[in-house]
Amino acid sequence: MRWRLWLMLIVLLAAAACGPQPPRAAQVLPTRALLPSNYRLEDAERIAREFLQQWQNGDLAAMHRLLSLAAQDAYPFTTFESQYQTTNDEMSLRAVTTTDGTGIFREQDSVAIYNYNAAFDTRLLGSFNDANRNLTLVVDETANEWRIAWTPDNIFDGMMSGARLRAELSVPNRANIYDRDGNVLADQNGAMVKINVIRDSIPDYPNCLAALATALGQEVTDVQARLEARPSFWVVEMGIIEPAMYISSQAQLETLCAARFDNLPARRYTNGTLAPHILGYVGYPSEEEIPDLEAAGFNQASIVGRAGIELTWDETLRGQPGGRLVIVTSEGQVVRELTRITAQPAQSLWLTLDSELQATVERILVETYRQARGGWADNSLGASVVVMDANTGAIRALVSYPFFDNNAYNVFPTMGREAAQTLIRRYQSDPANPEVNRPVQGVYPLGSVMKTVSAAAVADSNVYALDERYTCVGIWTRDITRYDWNDGHGTLTLPQSLTHSCNPYYYEVGYQLDQVDPWILPTYARRLGFGGGSGLTDLIEETGFIPDPDWMRSARGEAWTFSESVNMAIGQGFMGVTPLQVTRWFAAIANDGDLPRPYLVEGTGLLGEGITPATIPELTPTGLRPEVLAMIRQGLCDVTREGGTADFVFRNSPLQSIGVCGKTGTAQAGGPSTPSHAWFASYAPRDNPEIIVLAMVETSGQGSEIAAPIARQVLEAYFDMD
Repeated sequence: MRWRLWLMLIVLLAAAACGPQPPRAAQVLPTRALLPSNYRLEDAERIAREFLQQWQNGDLAAMHRLLSLAAQDAYPFTTFESQYQTTNDEMSLRAVTTTDGTGIFREQDSVAIYNYNAAFDTRLLGSFNDANRNLTLVVDETANEWRIAWTPDNIFDGMMSGARLRAELSVPNRANIYDRDGNVLADQNGAMVKINVIRDSIPDYPNCLAALATALGQEVTDVQARLEARPSFWVVEMGIIEPAMYISSQAQLETLCAARFDNLPARRYTNGTLAPHILGYVGYPSEEEIPDLEAAGFNQASIVGRAGIELTWDETLRGQPGGRLVIVTSEGQVVRELTRITAQPAQSLWLTLDSELQATVERILVETYRQARGGWADNSLGASVVVMDANTGAIRALVSYPFFDNNAYNVFPTMGREAAQTLIRRYQSDPANPEVNRPVQGVYPLGSVMKTVSAAAVADSNVYALDERYTCVGIWTRDITRYDWNDGHGTLTLPQSLTHSCNPYYYEVGYQLDQVDPWILPTYARRLGFGGGSGLTDLIEETGFIPDPDWMRSARGEAWTFSESVNMAIGQGFMGVTPLQVTRWFAAIANDGDLPRPYLVEGTGLLGEGITPATIPELTPTGLRPEVLAMIRQGLCDVTREGGTADFVFRNSPLQSIGVCGKTGTAQAGGPSTPSHAWFASYAPRDNPEIIVLAMVETSGQGSEIAAPIARQVLEAYFDMD
């Protein structure tokens, strides 16, 4: 019977299998985004966005509070903060900005991934993007919410396992400066040595610190602070030393510190006392300059121009840095490159300067002062000489005496730091102020050279006729009794008044101009280039000062009187001018009335690629009538002959074959016991003027006796007549 029951069961099951089946619901397979969870995905997205917003705000503490408790334990705030701060410092971060990527999804029930993009703005390497970044969030059961599962990879992918960010800057060598003939005035052929140390590799830490402090000339605590400011596995640049110090300390630093060394080019001036006021020098940037420099790709350790051409043409001479931002392992192997920019080479400068002439002028001044020891040189603090092209404004020589050695002011002086500091202390304690560039920064009364301006004003304004005569008897008494420098010159024309430099003639000129209009003389003085900038952009210059009735009233609370015009007419009183301004005015006299804009930089370029002109000569018309200029030239050309005030200086000079036109000046500089400033302004040749030579010697005496002989020697050297 049992077998029949089994048989019936089998038949029934078979029948059921063969019959129609009831419909069954389709099975839905779970996906990552749809796994059941007690924590909402939108809450994870909110936490991710808040974390990234605090990153943009720079609030590291707020970011750290959003980390999972496990991440906070693994990376305490001090570690977390240090990781970000070190990375930010290395890439010179200014700002980070994040934007949405592909959104958020669940990877597991308690794990979510937020995808986003980041853009970084840095001072040294510009801006770059890091796209498709992932931020991992986890459900933190203890905190009862989503939190950030942070690792260093959240700063940059690839920074796990001790890898770090490294900015590798490529700063172009500073370009050279040449004179007009291609002679090198400044280059990068000075040699310095950079010390690099890895803290983990130091065999003898205490003695290494002491050895580094000695080599660098720093305190041990400062050396230690610098070394310990970076992770122990980093290569730290400790400082730069001179070749002599490298030779004496190399073995000790290698033994105690396992130090490594790199050669570093340094600025060198081929002849430190040749044109130091023009070339200037280099150094570290000031605090206020650093932001702009960093925006240009440099940092606070960069070497930049601090004075002279080095300063005003710094951007051309330094080029544009390049570099890359990479992630490297502790062994220095590159894991990833984040961004790269290409360096732009620095461009050299070719000056208008004739370095041989510059050196000759310097020798002339040195010898002049040497010969005058025991006499006027004991009272004179300095002198200026300017040699300028009469038609273009190109400066061929610009000498300020005394000189200084600009190699001493460099960050890495080729003469050695101790010798450099000794020189700097000497210069800065010298009452002659050798650092002052007298031709462009010295402001002085002009003395009788001002009579050329007064003559132009009185003739061009028609207050005097061109053939106006005046009898010079040696005294003038319209306000106080004023005297001539001799007993009188008799009856003189305007040209003759310049030739013989008659003071009473110009006392009367000042008086008559003031009677017509007290503004005439100040206005003409400014029109002819005084009391304002010369237009020179290659050096920092003073503007000088021309007083007028408004200034007298506002600054001194006094009414302008004709005595002020009388004083100004002979280059005395409150007025002050620079030697360069006088040079420019004499160029206008020589070239038929145009004031040239002085310049020192002829061209720029890369070696082997030609020179690009840097300056286009600019001429500003004075508007003086041609007959007025001709009258002034007649008077000046007779100064060096015909019994003029400088006749005795030029009488036997070979320059008489071409002719020299000039004006002597003696300007009171203080009380009766203070010697006068000596001036001589000139141009040559007489008929086709080519060059202007201006000589000015402070508190030395008569212009004809002191300044004119200097100008004669300079002119003879220029025309190869010496």
